[in-house]
Amino acid sequence: MKTLMLCLSIGLVRVGSVQAAEPNASLDIPAHESDIFSLAFSPDGKTLASASKDRTVGLWDVATGESIRTLKGHTGDVLRVAFSPDGKHLATGSAEGAVKLWSVDSGEPVHSFKAHGHWVASVTYSPDGKWIATASGDKTAAVWDAATGKVRCTFKGHTAEVWTAIFSADGKSVFSGGKDKVIRVWDAETGTAIKTLEGHTGEVYTLALGSNDGVLASCSSDETIRVWDSAKGSATATIRGHKGHVYTVAFHGPSLFSAGADKTSHAWGSSDGKQKGEIAVHKNEVLAVAVSYDGSRVATAGKDRLIRITSRSSEALVKKE
Repeated sequence: MKTLMLCLSIGLVRVGSVQAAEPNASLDIPAHESDIFSLAFSPDGKTLASASKDRTVGLWDVATGESIRTLKGHTGDVLRVAFSPDGKHLATGSAEGAVKLWSVDSGEPVHSFKAHGHWVASVTYSPDGKWIATASGDKTAAVWDAATGKVRCTFKGHTAEVWTAIFSADGKSVFSGGKDKVIRVWDAETGTAIKTLEGHTGEVYTLALGSNDGVLASCSSDETIRVWDSAKGSATATIRGHKGHVYTVAFHGPSLFSAGADKTSHAWGSSDGKQKGEIAVHKNEVLAVAVSYDGSRVATAGKDRLIRITSRSSEALVKKE
């Protein structure tokens, strides 16, 4: 049984067996043998998935930190992981350009397909679970039939690697961003370009959709987070606070969560950009952040190979003094 560290507000207490995180505590999981690139909570909040440079995917019990199973089959770094909306399947994207779909219950692969001629940095399900959006180093993004792996449309227009692609709330549009510093909006059925959002001065790493219609967040190597009115195509807030590249963002309600190269993860108000608190500090760059669907937990991970699950009971963040 893996030894975990229970991080309390009074300090670090090493325990001999896996224990659930108490309120105001963090549960640390020594999860992988190399960098952890992506995290995702299952819709019921009971399972956390992790994707790693060690070419494996981990499934973890959120309450205890115990390993449920390890998924193996990719021949390259696993760069992204996403649960289907019904929680039955897991999609993963990897450096060999493949997308794999897995049964969450059995851990067995359902099917896989060669999605791109370069790495797949992003996989995201549509709200109805029928489609998967991908982003790739081949300068394209695409939409695929989740059941068959057949391509629906390919988005061409970025002039450099594409790091991220996500669906709009109604599934009719796809947002993509990448090394060319812009966010592009596409028709998810036809692949037609709709508009371009400009403002970042560095590459766009991750996009996240807010609960309010049309609210989009982006993070960048320019050390900022931007909140957008995607319908108008304009930024409504620019958040500065990280000291280095901001690799990932995630929404829950009006709160926005971020993590980056400065080894920290923070919570912000998406409307005013004010910092709500510091969630976690790692020993190396933080590459991934995920929030459970009910907002009770935030998970972070990165180059220190550690997953930290922080409880948010009574806003159990590390408050900024």
